[in-house]
Amino acid sequence: MDFSLFYFANNDTEQQDCYRLLLEGARFADDHGFTAVWTPERHFHAFGGLYPNPAVTGAAVAAVTKRVAVRAGSVVAPLHHPMRIAEEWSVVDNLSNGRAGVAIASGWHAADFALRPENYETRKSALMDTVDTIRRLWRRESIELVDGAGESVSLTVFPPPVQPELPVWLTTGGSPATFELAGRHGLGVLTHLLGQEVGTLAQRIAEYRAAYQEHQGDGERAHVAVMVHTFVGTDREAVRETVREPFSRYLASSFDLLVKAAEAAGADGAAMMRELKKVSEEDRRFLVAQAFDRYFETSGMFGTVEECMATLKQLADAGVDEVACLVDFGVATDQVVDGFQHLARLHDTWRAHTGR
Repeated sequence: MDFSLFYFANNDTEQQDCYRLLLEGARFADDHGFTAVWTPERHFHAFGGLYPNPAVTGAAVAAVTKRVAVRAGSVVAPLHHPMRIAEEWSVVDNLSNGRAGVAIASGWHAADFALRPENYETRKSALMDTVDTIRRLWRRESIELVDGAGESVSLTVFPPPVQPELPVWLTTGGSPATFELAGRHGLGVLTHLLGQEVGTLAQRIAEYRAAYQEHQGDGERAHVAVMVHTFVGTDREAVRETVREPFSRYLASSFDLLVKAAEAAGADGAAMMRELKKVSEEDRRFLVAQAFDRYFETSGMFGTVEECMATLKQLADAGVDEVACLVDFGVATDQVVDGFQHLARLHDTWRAHTGR
């Protein structure tokens, strides 16, 4: 099982040098045998808002690394023309000498679609057409578009990418249909543990691999990456206290994002918005505290190297190919960077344990 770094950025406490953790983490990953660095696409909110364009942050990662893969986790495809996605990531592929990869998401927050409101209703149904177009462009095929004069033109991507095929994942919060869709189309899967137990994840992965084998004929090429909030230290209780406040802020920020999403959804989100707004500040703090305790114990990778090894074994047994360690959930940058030494030890211990 491979290791990578994943950024999602609820980093509203540090305004100065706010990309230091990204760049120092990228150098760390490059130097310590990690497979990839993933950056997201998020808009208009402190929860992830440092990353409005993963091609830009990916270009920065490419510039300070030599070996590690540079990936989007994820591009919200309906917010962009497929030609622009292909162009931007071809630039990243050239800057990195063939290390680019993208996870593709349909998007969910209506406010994000202020960028392209006409695509909100069809964001899911049109997704695979967009993926197909991006892959065709990457192979240097041309597509027919209409120019400013109303004329039909045949266009392809410049600069030409380095890789003959763009590695693509579909992003899912656990939907069985998305796992099956990814397998049917020969794509990887990027997922997380926020809304699914490891046992459920194992079932989804098995279904994905079966679909991949049936439709692509080579199940060995299937790939599942799982985003896991990560902080490794030398004492579990010390780690708990280090992450408690920042991770609780992170959870509270995501709660606020849910409220805004319900508001933006209009009539469809009215019932959800009413229920969320009924929650008092005291009840919200209680819910966040409960969520922290549950998530710390069951869904994150927190603790000592030995304790995190048990989490890694669970994920490997579930069929996970890559654990994407999310490191920027509000812990102070200096503490995260200091903790990289323990994450490196976890990586090396796992390699020694598995022989790969």
